[in-house]
Amino acid sequence: MRALVWLRNDLRLRDNPALFHAAEERQGVVAVYVLCERFVEQHETGPARLDFIRRHLAILERDLAERGIPLILLRVREAGEIPGRLTDLARHENCDRLYFNAEYPIDELNRDRRVADAFRAAGLHFKRFHDRVILPPGEVRNGQGEPYQVFTAFKRRWLQLASRLPMAPHGLPPEQPEGLGALNSRGLSLEQLFQRLALRDLADLWPAGEEQALARLSEFCDGAIRDYKAMRDFPAEPGTSELSPYLAVGTLSPRQCLNAALSANEGRWDGGNEGIHTWIGELVWRDFYQHVTVDFPQVCKRKPLQSYTEGFPWRWDEADFNRWRRGETGIPIVDAAMRQLAQTGWMHNRLRMVVAMFLTKNLRIDWRMGESWFMSQLVDGDFAANNGGWQWSASTGTDAAPYFRIFNPVTQSERFDPEGRFIRKYVQELAKVPGKAIHDPPPTPGYPRPMVDLKASRKETIALFKALHGHREPEKASES
Repeated sequence: MRALVWLRNDLRLRDNPALFHAAEERQGVVAVYVLCERFVEQHETGPARLDFIRRHLAILERDLAERGIPLILLRVREAGEIPGRLTDLARHENCDRLYFNAEYPIDELNRDRRVADAFRAAGLHFKRFHDRVILPPGEVRNGQGEPYQVFTAFKRRWLQLASRLPMAPHGLPPEQPEGLGALNSRGLSLEQLFQRLALRDLADLWPAGEEQALARLSEFCDGAIRDYKAMRDFPAEPGTSELSPYLAVGTLSPRQCLNAALSANEGRWDGGNEGIHTWIGELVWRDFYQHVTVDFPQVCKRKPLQSYTEGFPWRWDEADFNRWRRGETGIPIVDAAMRQLAQTGWMHNRLRMVVAMFLTKNLRIDWRMGESWFMSQLVDGDFAANNGGWQWSASTGTDAAPYFRIFNPVTQSERFDPEGRFIRKYVQELAKVPGKAIHDPPPTPGYPRPMVDLKASRKETIALFKALHGHREPEKASES
């Protein structure tokens, strides 16, 4: 009997638990990828990410074939079609069990439960593995057995648990024996799979493939990771890993990243190089937000985690929102960041917080509008990380920034882009503004004046948050 491996956001051969165990345990493996049109629409999967997936599938199809594993591509309109399509495929290809790696947002969990029920009803088996996290949801709990809502406490417990576990990634899946017969099922071609979907090719910036991802990881851990703590907040510098697109589509696993970082730190979880230790903390953040989607499923339903913030009077101003998304706010660092997103499908992490706080705290526009826009544009769009970041910035989520702590984008610009190199790269209208004036420029031909008074809007937002039931009085208001 063969095994059926259902690939999703795990488009790699190495350290792929479902693929590795299927190839190791069974005689013959068939892989399948299902594109659901409704999921693409509902989850706002953007053209840049769709094309990134398409290019990865092309490489993965070839790599799997070299190990004797065919890849079948299927397309469905509704998620409800997936259980029947997969059980039919299993029967036609003489597969008695399904292997897949877990996904945690509520739509994905419900989809997988329906698939599991269908296989059970058909007398077939399934095996579920964890690969998007280092520690699965449910394993990191406080003394009362409850989930953490504060990252620092989560990280402390996470390090205690993870440091006791073996971290060596799985290798390549074993090659499958020849002569198992031709496939009985016909899937789509790659071109047919993505037919009628808007695609945006950013191959020059984000080349596809497992080898590319591993090479970038190796290069980062051989160099920039050591200065990560000092350089990660400066968008004009190559101080971050830029691995998030590969983690998002699963060309790279968190465990591979952690293993590489530990190797660079001579196996030390604590101490050693400060930059490496800081970057490991970013991997813990990724786990944390994946856990949040399971422990607090309301965040998957466009709800704030902090329920009292439901009453906040967010604005839904399309004209102001459009100025923000186009990078025409008159705040140079905000505009530069939004144009970086438009041009590259990616944004520096410090600037994601800056632009999110500007939208939610200065313009007072609903964070869900920003969350959706990011998902539609990002090549590294990942629901858990994106939602977690937006709710943090809007002070509605777990471990949220206190509502009275509001980034001043001009101060952030002066601190993290002191020479204005990042601004000048993306906001050409300001290229000739001299020196530090670029952070808060005088009237400049072709560039708009600030669309909002930063101090007045900050004061108004703080007052509105204070008026909500359940607020905590700030000890001291701060402006960063």
